[in-house]
Amino acid sequence: MPNGSALAGELRSGGPASSGSASSGPASSGPASSGSAVRGGEASQTLDRGLRLLHLVADVPGGLTVTEAATRLGIGRAAVYRLVGPLAGHGMLRRDTDGRLRLGAGVLHLARRAQPLLAEGALPALRRLAEQAGATAHLTVVEGGEGVALAVVEPSWTSFHVAYRTGARHPLERGAAGRAILAGRSGDTGPVSTAGELQSGAYGVAAPVLGVPGLEASVGVVALAPLDAEAVGAQVLAAATAITTALT
Repeated sequence: MPNGSALAGELRSGGPASSGSASSGPASSGPASSGSAVRGGEASQTLDRGLRLLHLVADVPGGLTVTEAATRLGIGRAAVYRLVGPLAGHGMLRRDTDGRLRLGAGVLHLARRAQPLLAEGALPALRRLAEQAGATAHLTVVEGGEGVALAVVEPSWTSFHVAYRTGARHPLERGAAGRAILAGRSGDTGPVSTAGELQSGAYGVAAPVLGVPGLEASVGVVALAPLDAEAVGAQVLAAATAITTALT
């Protein structure tokens, strides 16, 4: 659209000079718009690199050197230092005594804030699973190398069932919930059954919850009597799929 002066010229003369003025208006705004787009693209790239750096450090228990991080990100060391500065300032990263990059306490703070949201999103699937299986259903997540019961739902119609406390911790190598998480790491998505590994006389079936970025978890049930691995396994797998859908 022509600017004010160009429009006035067009009304006065309708000649070629007025059309020239009209074409100059949009051209003058071009560089500013282009500059804004470039700055926006640079900011997005920086944010993407920062998030990728956090994921890389999280995946390496021993931490990463700046050189290793630069190689994996495909950028220079100076660019990594520019990313580390603000991330460390917000407590997301830290450098240990050897100069290796490790996750900071700020990540734990965010994780704790996110846990109630995860539990809320999983509750409908857990309620359905508990009623179907007639057993206590639970969502277990990884925290500090252990499995932690984040949400627990007990069935409403059974005479007896396992009382499983929210916040209960256990090694990943013991119990169906932890074993399912370990199986998920190796790509095994099927249900896992155990008996008496966490508590004598307790039986469990669990499956990994996959496809939720940044989350390692499993969903399962625990009961005081042996469970039908095939029937309950199918119910647990359906719950895992429902939770993935709810959280993504």
